[in-house]
Amino acid sequence: MLPVVIWISLVGFITSRPSLNYLENHSAVENESEEVRTEAIKRLLEVFGMEDPPAALARGHKQPPQYMLDLYNTIADVNGVTKDPSLLEGNTVRSFFDKLHSDQVEFRFNLSTVARSEKVLTAELHLFKLRPQASLTFNRHHFCQVNVYQVLDSSKMNISQGRKLLSSRLIPVHSSGWEVFTITQAVRSWMSDEGSNLGLLVTVRTLAGLQMDLKTVRFASGQNHHHSKQPMLVLFTDDGRRAASLESAPKGSDVSTGSAGSSLPFPSPPLPSAARRSARSTDYDENGEKMPCQRLPLYVDFEEIGWSGWIVSPRGYNAYHCKGSCPFPLGQNMRPTNHATVQSIINALKLTKGIETPCCVPDKLYSINLLYFDDDENVVLKQYDDMVAGSCGCH
Repeated sequence: MLPVVIWISLVGFITSRPSLNYLENHSAVENESEEVRTEAIKRLLEVFGMEDPPAALARGHKQPPQYMLDLYNTIADVNGVTKDPSLLEGNTVRSFFDKLHSDQVEFRFNLSTVARSEKVLTAELHLFKLRPQASLTFNRHHFCQVNVYQVLDSSKMNISQGRKLLSSRLIPVHSSGWEVFTITQAVRSWMSDEGSNLGLLVTVRTLAGLQMDLKTVRFASGQNHHHSKQPMLVLFTDDGRRAASLESAPKGSDVSTGSAGSSLPFPSPPLPSAARRSARSTDYDENGEKMPCQRLPLYVDFEEIGWSGWIVSPRGYNAYHCKGSCPFPLGQNMRPTNHATVQSIINALKLTKGIETPCCVPDKLYSINLLYFDDDENVVLKQYDDMVAGSCGCH
């Protein structure tokens, strides 16, 4: 018996050591897995209209502008799903901080991160007006005229030949808070000719046209005031993806895109047991019963993907997915198209070989919104269509 015991021990010892073939195969599997992950991330970036992810920021105290946070919360719910598509002009909002940090009311913004293909719909200059200094509180002027000019020639910007009027408004001298000026015309010219971007000039005058003391009417600058009050340029643009998506969709397409409203529809209720028994499907629930077409959760976690370093909000979202069978007869709760109904009948009657039952697919899709930092640390709000399955049906 002893030799047998020794032989068994040796076999155990030998088989406990991984073979060279095993190590090679394990390494190949790991390499293949990494290649799949890399390709998957690349494809996901394409969905979000990017070639490479923005660099993760070691931003610490770096905070998005409150305006961008408020705008995001206005158009998106807690999961990033669009509340109402009509709330946003275009599908992209970009914010830029002033690069000059001048003591004077001059501003310049670097627009190099805006793609040439983006259509500028509206451009706004946001300036935070400070309260007058205490010693000037009883100034006899109650209103002032604020003019915003596009600088055409830096050497002549204090005369009419060197600047172009973009926006003019009357504002109360003693007010405090954000003032917004439309400067779309200037930004469009900068986009067509980057070298023409010489910045903006702001002047403040009395109603009689006289130059006002800058201590009386003051705007916060990026140099001497809190980050939350920095001068900011906000662009509303459209990158053309939505139009391209609509053009590529076949006419009469069953899948619709809309807003999520206050909540998304619940999964379709199950069919009666008799209908389930007649179904032909490979989808089964935990009890081994065939599962009717319904919507199920599919959470996309940006932190797990490795994108939490540059995405502000949301941290992830529920894309949902559709799963289940489409048995004959198709009830209205299965949300079938006429084509699916006919296909189901042909399949049931076996009139034509090779005709399968209809498929369980999304029949309503919602857009989501992403608030993130780009490579230049500008905050961008972007809307992406057809990202969430709102409901499922048999098609």
